[in-house]
Amino acid sequence: MIFTEMEQGDYEQLVFCQDKASGLKAIICIHDTTLGPALGGIRFWNYEREEDAITDVLRLAKGMTYKNAAAGLNLGGGKAVVIGDASKDKSEAFFRSLGRYINNLGGRYIAAEDVGTTVEDMDFIYQETDYVCGVSEAYGSSGNPSPFTALGLFVATQRTAKEAFGSDDLTGKTVSVQGVGNVAYSLCKHLHEAGAKLIVTDINERAVQRAVDDFGAEAVGLDDIYSVEADIFAPCALGGILNDETIPELKVKAICGSANNQLLDIEKHGKMLQDAGIVYAPDYVVNSGGVINVADELEGYNKERATAKVKDVYNQIDKIFTIAKEENISPQHAADHLAEARIKAIQNVKSVYTQTDKNILSGRK
Repeated sequence: MIFTEMEQGDYEQLVFCQDKASGLKAIICIHDTTLGPALGGIRFWNYEREEDAITDVLRLAKGMTYKNAAAGLNLGGGKAVVIGDASKDKSEAFFRSLGRYINNLGGRYIAAEDVGTTVEDMDFIYQETDYVCGVSEAYGSSGNPSPFTALGLFVATQRTAKEAFGSDDLTGKTVSVQGVGNVAYSLCKHLHEAGAKLIVTDINERAVQRAVDDFGAEAVGLDDIYSVEADIFAPCALGGILNDETIPELKVKAICGSANNQLLDIEKHGKMLQDAGIVYAPDYVVNSGGVINVADELEGYNKERATAKVKDVYNQIDKIFTIAKEENISPQHAADHLAEARIKAIQNVKSVYTQTDKNILSGRK
């Protein structure tokens, strides 16, 4: 079954990593390396079943291929998932063991942070391999990518507002934000400084109160966030939240958030949004600022250059809305078309023979 799924999704490699001494149980998936080495984060999650971990890593790795391609990066897509409880299963040996597995892939996969992992975890991996981004700034790296994810999200919100309202000026606009974690808090700061009004919710009451105190946000209940009167909805927590139940409740003109896989069903719920006249900005382009930032480390990190690249998310969203209108398709499909066209173009580049390791005439003396 696994090989069948890999064949259907055109995956390149699935690597199972186990270390009894440290307790490591991880899976690395490389989906596509047409554009370059596969870059993707390490997700630490307490999966109920090993099959769930396999399904997740396959889905996430393919998503990274599209994200990196649509962001204009010369990188393929990959991901790693670690099975365990991030609050108690971590150790130096744990991540150094994973680092050795990553190193043995010879640069085909480059790791970074994701849910459940931190800069400190990346530092341990860095002790074993150079194929990791997002390590501490002391190592000449970019550190925490969250502020850059938020910056990309903010400029994407500006371009989405232009699509919905005719202007990217957010002054006086009301933005409802679901989830106020590190990325969303930074987004709220940008929005507040841009003159927007905020409505927020989160399972973490302290996170909500912080947004209320710092930005004058209005707090609402977890389920109430869908039905509030707002201009733009920013889902920054769970995936699959745009579905049969929630879409009819929405009273917004646009959606632009950092959560992954917001549409429970891409076809069905993408059409529901279109029919409702709601502009949807594809999540994997909207939230690409973090990966754009860490990818800059591969050139020798320069914060100013990385920041400029992240701000270009505005133009990527512009391209997607343009494609969607020209081809009369949804923005989600337009994003896929943009990514697939870039991958196909490189696949079709003519390969020219180069003699490298061995002289083919070496036996003719």
